[in-house]
Amino acid sequence: MFTGSMVAIVTPFKNGSIDEGALRKLIDRQIENGTSVIVPCGTTGESATLTHQEHDRVIAITIEQVNKRVKVLAGAGSNATHEAVRLNKAAQKLGADGTLHITPYYNKPTQEGLYQHFKAVAASADIPVVLYNVPGRTAVNMLPETVARLSKIDAIVGIKEASGSLEQMKKIIEMCPKKFEILSGEDALTLDMMKLGACGAISVTANVVPKECAQQDRLVREGKIAEAESLHQKLLPLHQAMFFETNPIPVKAALAMMGLISEEYRLPLVPMGAVNRERLKKVLEGLGII
Repeated sequence: MFTGSMVAIVTPFKNGSIDEGALRKLIDRQIENGTSVIVPCGTTGESATLTHQEHDRVIAITIEQVNKRVKVLAGAGSNATHEAVRLNKAAQKLGADGTLHITPYYNKPTQEGLYQHFKAVAASADIPVVLYNVPGRTAVNMLPETVARLSKIDAIVGIKEASGSLEQMKKIIEMCPKKFEILSGEDALTLDMMKLGACGAISVTANVVPKECAQQDRLVREGKIAEAESLHQKLLPLHQAMFFETNPIPVKAALAMMGLISEEYRLPLVPMGAVNRERLKKVLEGLGII
């Protein structure tokens, strides 16, 4: 359902508002270069600082611009279950193919709380749901046992796993049905995760090099592991550069250097520091991106 090279797309701003023209161009660029799923309103899309109206608008723009050429997996997570339910219903109404739901952040629910949260979300609309586990940003780790419980709910079709633990991913694969989709949430680990059984990645790096990310995915599927390894090593400095500072600061800085967006963030995010900006520039230059 949601497989291949997917992009957690940025939300470009201009003068404090969504830059609709730039977003539409970014979407076209992704599709033209082999991206299989567009994921708006994730962490990389600065969902935390979008108003509900803006959140819905970004998803609507994405669905309209994609025009069924690829799938749209709309970010709809929240640390308040009632809000996640609202976002889930809105995404269905707008026409998304599925929704991506991060584990509730800051309030640190128990494993039972996580189960009940996602169970309520899944029951709220007739749309496929993908879980998202990223303890480095949420302060809660959804354990494989909880994922396995949730995988029995028909509407919950997969997980974006970004715990940084290949062992945890292996346990999820072992404990969940074969049809349950495991997606990499960390570009630097995508190749290793796919070799273990992941069926794709929701990528930050794909914002910058969609063609190369799609190529790596294709090489793995074709069994050309040595070629995929070579490409992975080439892209590794870029994967690392995307986290010189808090995501999405580096990726937006990179896209601005490439002339694709205006470099604009919303507080509390601020532009990159001079030292890290120069480091990022050297990586992009080294890869011939700028």
